[in-house]
Amino acid sequence: MTTPRSVSPIKIGTRGSELALWQARHVAELIEKITGIPSELTIIKTTGDMILAVPLSEVGGKGLFVKEIEEALLDRSIDLAVHSMKDVPAYLPEGLILGAILSREDPRDAFVSVNFPALEALPPGARVGTSSLRRIAQLRHFRSDLEFKALRGNVGTRLRKLEEGQVDAIILAAAGLIRLGFAERIRQYLPPSLSLPAVGQGALGLEIRQEDSRMGEILSRINDKETSLCVQAERGFLEILNGGCQLPLAAQARFLPDSRLEIVARVLNPEGTVLLEEILTGETDRAYELGARAGKKLLERGGKALLEAVLSR
Repeated sequence: MTTPRSVSPIKIGTRGSELALWQARHVAELIEKITGIPSELTIIKTTGDMILAVPLSEVGGKGLFVKEIEEALLDRSIDLAVHSMKDVPAYLPEGLILGAILSREDPRDAFVSVNFPALEALPPGARVGTSSLRRIAQLRHFRSDLEFKALRGNVGTRLRKLEEGQVDAIILAAAGLIRLGFAERIRQYLPPSLSLPAVGQGALGLEIRQEDSRMGEILSRINDKETSLCVQAERGFLEILNGGCQLPLAAQARFLPDSRLEIVARVLNPEGTVLLEEILTGETDRAYELGARAGKKLLERGGKALLEAVLSR
């Protein structure tokens, strides 16, 4: 497809990690394929990229990976932001919307180790690298005998630390490993019953200015309806729990054979000694409400007390 020379390239804002760049280039290729309009990448360093020595839960949560990119959208330095949906906070800044959610990659967590074939094979006291409160709390719930080591940095950095023997195993999102060509490094895909994924894990979200009808029309052509509905349900849960990185939360929605939606949602305390779970089904045209209802039920069952306890620390 040819494009008139007068059409300016779409400016895509992205973080500078290898995975973020892969995701941004993937989006650029999709857009050019359907419209003929080229894109150019603008690399933006976020606060989350600069603070690597401290767990995100101690410095402001997942929004640190999107804040500067959203500011570039609002000041019109870029036209489009590409995010891993698991990094997107429950609430977007005024004037910004998610223009599309792309087809989801495998949402599960992945167990990676040099010497051990599965989580169950780790001996007591084994060192597991992850900085995710969600992962730590769930794994502590099932394996309280493991030692968890804070591990930040991009995928390559984490794999290098594993190879250097700093930890015995690491837990990463399977989607990132697959996208970067490291699928063969995955020793075990952790079942959701053991480690339920983060809200939006495996999905890419494309954020734009609400007033930008041109970008809205373009993105509507690459939006994946099924993934979008699943993520809507998960984010409905996230919003009710005032979600961030301060409280271990997990949720996964999926389509059932009868075309209804099912959501599995969890909230835990950071120590992993309390795990609350809710499983609900509902109609697809009320995806957000389904997730919100799961969140409200978990709050009523003890989630509110867990949240208050964490926020009071």
